[in-house]
Amino acid sequence: MAQDEMKTKQRVPEPTLRRLPWYLAYIKLLKGKGETVVSSTQISKVLSIEASQVVKDLSFVKIGGKTRVGYDIDELAIALDSFLGFTSSHKAFLFGVGSLGAALLQDSGLKQYGLEIVAGFDIRGELDGTFINNGIPVYHISHYPAYQRQYGATIGVITVPVDKAQEVADQIIEGGIKGLWNFTPFRICVPEDVVIQNTSMYAHLAVMFNRLNTIDH
Repeated sequence: MAQDEMKTKQRVPEPTLRRLPWYLAYIKLLKGKGETVVSSTQISKVLSIEASQVVKDLSFVKIGGKTRVGYDIDELAIALDSFLGFTSSHKAFLFGVGSLGAALLQDSGLKQYGLEIVAGFDIRGELDGTFINNGIPVYHISHYPAYQRQYGATIGVITVPVDKAQEVADQIIEGGIKGLWNFTPFRICVPEDVVIQNTSMYAHLAVMFNRLNTIDH
């Protein structure tokens, strides 16, 4: 990847990065229906986002629409897939094969978006050497360094109990992984050269419950 391209991606605001997959999902729906073009106004109405914001967001992808016509759906889908990193394969390890971890290991949809979980790790000895239904192996966490040397995973998915989150994160980083996807509600501390994305379902639940309580019944 060219340095200029990397710098451009680094400047993309996080809210924009969160909206771009929404656009991608919508235009793929349109493509499935046989549509060939889509306008910013059309995206705006369906997703309840200002049309000017849609245009600004898509400007980061370096693809332009035609006046009074819109964007070519095939070109836009390809450009978004590539820009978001969904066309590249990123090997990942999952740590904590409980109910959530096991569910993620069986989620084949992740691979469609460039994330390939190649193995799971857990502290329970009885899981060592077992396989999830789709054939993904599970090992004791003590084997992580050896398998990291074999696979060279770049992302660690963390689904361990909250009291083990920081300890496991430290182990993952020590093994050379630079990207963490944290599903625990614990705010893990990482070095500056490590990327972490927090996805706490409990936090989202709290927001939903709070908003439900504000609705007049």
